[in-house]
Amino acid sequence: MIKIVRRKTKVIKIGRVAIGGDNPVAIQSMVKCKTSQVAGAVKQIKELASAGCEIVRVAVKDSDDARAIQKIKERATLPLVADIHFDWRLGLEAIEAGADKIRLNPGNIYKREEILSIVEAARKKRIPIRVGLNSGSLPPRKSSGPKEISDRMVEAAMGYIRQLEEFDFFDICVSVKASNIPDTLAAYRKIATLCEYPLHLGVTATGTLYAGAVKSAIAIGALLLDGIGDTIRISLTEKPQAEVKAAKCILEAAGIRSFGPEIISCPTCGRCETDLVKIVKKLEHKLLTVPAAGWSARGGNNQLSTRPMTLAVMGCVVNGPGEAAQADLGIAFGKGSGLLFKKGKPVRKVSSADACDTLLKEITSICSGRKRSSLP
Repeated sequence: MIKIVRRKTKVIKIGRVAIGGDNPVAIQSMVKCKTSQVAGAVKQIKELASAGCEIVRVAVKDSDDARAIQKIKERATLPLVADIHFDWRLGLEAIEAGADKIRLNPGNIYKREEILSIVEAARKKRIPIRVGLNSGSLPPRKSSGPKEISDRMVEAAMGYIRQLEEFDFFDICVSVKASNIPDTLAAYRKIATLCEYPLHLGVTATGTLYAGAVKSAIAIGALLLDGIGDTIRISLTEKPQAEVKAAKCILEAAGIRSFGPEIISCPTCGRCETDLVKIVKKLEHKLLTVPAAGWSARGGNNQLSTRPMTLAVMGCVVNGPGEAAQADLGIAFGKGSGLLFKKGKPVRKVSSADACDTLLKEITSICSGRKRSSLP
């Protein structure tokens, strides 16, 4: 497996979560109800935490939202990022209420004295600031400045960073999100060469579940494979838990993190004589109850490789044994039954009805005999 060499970055802490450096790429999402609706916000945050989210952002539109952060933190455990636009004073209120990070938009909070006030408050509370650029709300372009959206985002981000550094503030995270893939890739790849601060990856306003997940996977996946990215958020017009699931799928597909056994299953064809779709969906659901069975090993030069457990669930014998040979466990189905393989070697026949339970028992057996740090 090709090893990904991650970009070297400064380490910052968002509450109890450290990002940058050798820390895992963290998953972020956002509360989708008004922040001052504390009960609803807490409910969403708890659901996000259960889904695997590690950092959550909340919109701070007014003082009620800012003050609600304190109440939310009393009932929810994920680190909270306060999303601040237009009114810099809301940033001060959010910091006072206990926000774990402040996101500022250089497109609408740019006056030097206002930025300095937020910096001083953030420094006092020892929390980081995200310089959050968005292609839809950029600072006005100077006549002699760059015309390309990606270049304008990078120019604005670097100007903001330099201003924070002038204030002797260095706990910084950066994002340069566009609504299309080419601009997103160009902006992140360029800024990755200009600073060593951790980067929060995302494509803004991607759309509904399938279109948004695909668009995000192409852009974010490409950057992750380049070694770029320290946190990610998948922006979907969907429930926030869907954003977390998509993020996990992208991280696993890129070989960056493992959240449990990986299922390799065939698309089925006319040779398939069992309801493979039903079996795979049942297995995927049952795997949610199994502790993560992935291990990671880190080599020299900050090289990251992962070793998830793989399960091959194949609809016939054409590709079945071959795929199973590359998997920890596999089943190649015939009519009403399948042949169980372990590391490519046949073990026994199992009925289609018992296939999920058989695989779960084998997974438990394998996991109980291995330690998370034992794989090369």
